[in-house]
Amino acid sequence: MGLKDNAISYGSASVLSLPLLLLHLLHQAEGCDMFTGRWVKDSSYPFYDPSTCPFIRREFACQRNGRLDLDYPTFRWQPQDCKLARFNGVEFLERNRGKKIMFVGDSLSLNQWQSLTCMLHSSVPNSPYNLTTQGTISTFTFQEYGVELKLDRNVYLVDIVREKIGRVLKLDSINDGHNWSDMDTLIFNTWHWWSRRGPSQPWDYIQIGTNVTKDMDRVAAFEIALGTWGKWVDTVVDTQKTKVFFQGISPSHYKGALWGEPTAKSCAGQTEPLMGTTYPGGLPAEVGVLKRALGKISKPVTLLDITMLSLLRKDGHPSIYGLGGRTANDCSHWCLSGVPDTWNEILYNYMVY
Repeated sequence: MGLKDNAISYGSASVLSLPLLLLHLLHQAEGCDMFTGRWVKDSSYPFYDPSTCPFIRREFACQRNGRLDLDYPTFRWQPQDCKLARFNGVEFLERNRGKKIMFVGDSLSLNQWQSLTCMLHSSVPNSPYNLTTQGTISTFTFQEYGVELKLDRNVYLVDIVREKIGRVLKLDSINDGHNWSDMDTLIFNTWHWWSRRGPSQPWDYIQIGTNVTKDMDRVAAFEIALGTWGKWVDTVVDTQKTKVFFQGISPSHYKGALWGEPTAKSCAGQTEPLMGTTYPGGLPAEVGVLKRALGKISKPVTLLDITMLSLLRKDGHPSIYGLGGRTANDCSHWCLSGVPDTWNEILYNYMVY
């Protein structure tokens, strides 16, 4: 049964400074492609010392967990045909004064949200903040600016409902959307949980319309869910008030053959990025699925197309310096400071302009 056959349940400026204006005009004139480029060494990076960011969670705190090679945070993303405006935390806070920004998604959204809170805290280290969690939503508030950075941990975007038969993943239902209302900026993400099976899979059945099944092709399910989310955006979101972004597909590095190092079985021991502009293994198939789904949305949604630039960063993962230590090898999440800071620098370029 196709999506078109199914009903979808949704449930209950300030003036730019002159340097920023010039960069804005440059971007407008040249049609800046911020996602094609290369990593270059830059001694002015990273934006912050992670030891001054006390709220970084253990799974991202690579240096605190014992990582000694410290080159990985010192690379800057350089687009091929234009220049990114350097992240300015004070400018970000001033331009978003009194506003609410929410990340919605899985632990990669958590990774990016924590990165942004650290980037901003380091810009105004003496400015008071408050961090609270209620249910699935965490809120980091910069009290002096009235800026709320929120995170809603929702790994599929569509609903999981507990019913008599068990936990049902409903691909055509978004009842949690009420959590996302009244936001000035929304940054969505989903993918990594779609391939989970066994004890870590948080559902027992999949439902589309009246059809209930134990399982189905996961990529197809991912695309149907994205279609449901896209219809939610078109139906519910007032994009005159709310900017909508999709984080893009954050890649993992578990197969060295994909980056030209067949003997590498994971990201363990990687200390340098790939220095070219392309990834030998190419883009994962789910990127095409995502772009196809986004192309069907009528309202404006900006893709943070971070897959290629992140594929080049086989060195940026926690590896054995993550949550599980030497008993685990995390090549999916990212150290902080690190690659998600660049995702946020690109987000800043969109949000400021």
